[in-house]
Amino acid sequence: MLQPPIEPMLAKPLGNDVPEGLAGMAAEPKWDGFRCLVFRDEHGVVLQGRGRSRSGGDDYIDLAYAFPEVVAACTDALPPGSVIDAELVIPIDGRLDFGTLTSRLRPRSEAGGTNIARLADETPATLLAFDLLWSSGDLMAEPLSSRREALTALSTSWQPPLLVTPQTRAEAIARDWFDRFESAGVDGLILKPLDDPYAPGQRAQFKIKHRRTADVVVAGWRPHAKPGADGHDVVGSLLLGLHDEGGRLQYIGVASAFTAAKRAELVRLLAPYEVDAEAPHPWRDAGQGRVPGEVNRWNAARRAGEPAWHALRPELVAEVTYDQMEGDRLRHVAGFARWRPDREAASCDYDQLEVPPASSISALLPLGG
Repeated sequence: MLQPPIEPMLAKPLGNDVPEGLAGMAAEPKWDGFRCLVFRDEHGVVLQGRGRSRSGGDDYIDLAYAFPEVVAACTDALPPGSVIDAELVIPIDGRLDFGTLTSRLRPRSEAGGTNIARLADETPATLLAFDLLWSSGDLMAEPLSSRREALTALSTSWQPPLLVTPQTRAEAIARDWFDRFESAGVDGLILKPLDDPYAPGQRAQFKIKHRRTADVVVAGWRPHAKPGADGHDVVGSLLLGLHDEGGRLQYIGVASAFTAAKRAELVRLLAPYEVDAEAPHPWRDAGQGRVPGEVNRWNAARRAGEPAWHALRPELVAEVTYDQMEGDRLRHVAGFARWRPDREAASCDYDQLEVPPASSISALLPLGG
């Protein structure tokens, strides 16, 4: 039997539209959850997850301690000698709630305790299986079409919280999923070549995500982890804002992924707009709404004496690309597109954002009562 860890098969971007006829691929919803490889042997269940960073191969963790309800379901439904690729999600009120899912990752010291048991009862997770890697033998060399048939046969008696991800080879159905279920927690689509074997760690599949643009106020920047060639700070990310109904500039997230040359260039471009520590700024008063700068994963380890972020006069406007919002903030890091000198900062508000139509995940998944 396969043993953990196994690098999951990955997907690379394929634009923001479904290819005509799906071109020999099967489409599946791209879930808003935690990727999870499940290993079921005679000793128990391992839920192989991964930390926040994908930069190394040493951050795989066993999530079984945090999701006892999923472990119980896998113990009952999977015969020993099963390895499946899946996604952990939490459906609440008709949509997948990533924030609640994240809150289920308690400190390992709580393993087996009443707090984890309470959370499992109050906000139970669902495991959505989409590939079968081992079942009475190694299946990874088999084509996806054969692995899917084996997964379907294995899952005939499954009940929530263990389900099989829907899959289609019909372009019209794939487009419907992509267009209709974004507000319910479907990030996009994963397209999988039907004839391909399972390739651990390789981006041999494809993903399609919504791509949108917005004009935002650039009102600050955070230093990159590595200083520039002269030892001084260079821009790691731009801090972005939108005005709410009351005219207050709310911090919504960041744009990053700049080249080394661009990071240095941005420092020079932004220098005339930088304000000192005593100058008024809409994000210096936490009572004004969402602001950057609190202790978090970006600034907790910054060098002693250095600012968490550099404040700028809220006058610059940039066009950014993004996939979706999560409440009043960006769900993921935005991409910088261009500066908008023709746009007034005061005109950058939430009203410009596209709001996907309301939908319920229960129309796509048989979640039961």
